Amino acid sequence: MRFFKDLSLSAASAGFVAVLVGFTSSVALVFQAAQAFGASQEVISSWMWALGLGMGLTSAIPSLILRQPVMIAWSTPGAAVLASAGLGFDLGQATGAFIVCAGLIVLCGVTGWFERVMNRIPMAIASGLLAGVLVNFGMAAFSAAHTALPLVLAMLATYLLGKRWLPRYAVPLTLLVSIAFAAAQGHIAWSQVQWEWARPVWTTPHFTWQATVSVALPLFVVTMASQNVPGVAVMRATGYQMPVSRLISLTGLATLVLAPFGGYALNLAAITAAICMGPEAHPDPARRYTAAVVNGVIYVGIGLFGAAVAGLLVAFPKELVAAIAGLALLSTIGGGLVAALQNEAHREAALITFLVTASGVTLGGIGSAFWGVVAGALALLVTQAGRKPGPKQDGAR
Repeated sequence: MRFFKDLSLSAASAGFVAVLVGFTSSVALVFQAAQAFGASQEVISSWMWALGLGMGLTSAIPSLILRQPVMIAWSTPGAAVLASAGLGFDLGQATGAFIVCAGLIVLCGVTGWFERVMNRIPMAIASGLLAGVLVNFGMAAFSAAHTALPLVLAMLATYLLGKRWLPRYAVPLTLLVSIAFAAAQGHIAWSQVQWEWARPVWTTPHFTWQATVSVALPLFVVTMASQNVPGVAVMRATGYQMPVSRLISLTGLATLVLAPFGGYALNLAAITAAICMGPEAHPDPARRYTAAVVNGVIYVGIGLFGAAVAGLLVAFPKELVAAIAGLALLSTIGGGLVAALQNEAHREAALITFLVTASGVTLGGIGSAFWGVVAGALALLVTQAGRKPGPKQDGAR
């Protein structure tokens, strides 16, 4: 099978790191979102079952078919919205809202309007968005030294030596050394691991206009603007041309099926996608799809084993997670900045996109990734309006 021929240690490591970063950075938000609707422990376990299977299957299967790294994630800003907007609604009303949101996502995919809008964004803006989304993860890798200096220094030394002597395996080696170091220091909380299967729990949807307005619409808006926009930008900036509309439709359909079990919203991944789509996963872009497949298989495991895998991932120190994420993304951040700034005509607009996105500003409940694109597009419109196009440069791809 071609997959096993294309699979490498660096790709498998990238898939694992993507899960580690994506899961540990936002799983608490998902728990809070479920609790806002009064979910019991069994229902929360069902949410993890639905989200794990949803993310895993919609990442692994399309990646194998397209031979490109398709990365699907749960909506992290969506979980934040649910945690605050969910108060006052029960699980039945929440499930109805999830289904409405899923229907709107499918509509965006079927009509193709979202992809048409994204196709009009210049490469420089997309690259600035990518770098802005990821730069805080790069800085967090070194901020972790405040509380875990020996661990971070050991990881940095391993990474640099790996880049010097074994560049393809720098990140896997760094991950192994960091786990061994943390285990030797007794900083891995093995007690968090509880071996038990996750079981799906059905919730009958109850449709109300109040939940549609207060839950479904905000969930839809932040998922599209704060997740799918940067998700497409990562694809474009890393050189992958995927069927965006079909993938958006797929996430909506998967959400539709899994909503009664807690699959509140699936979308294109951005930060974790950059890990699997970047050069650290594999020097050959045609073989990076294997990282997404590994990522998907691990998420299926999370869905099936629920609390056990969740506990295993949460057991790692937060400094380890922050540092490995930042180091794994260094090449992608650098590539994004180079692509954003090398076209002089688009440089200022791309820089504004980068800075607004990196600022983390939130307006109207919509995250900085969306406003970065808006600010960059407006800057480009003002600076380029009425000018004759010059020679074609990098960003005009």
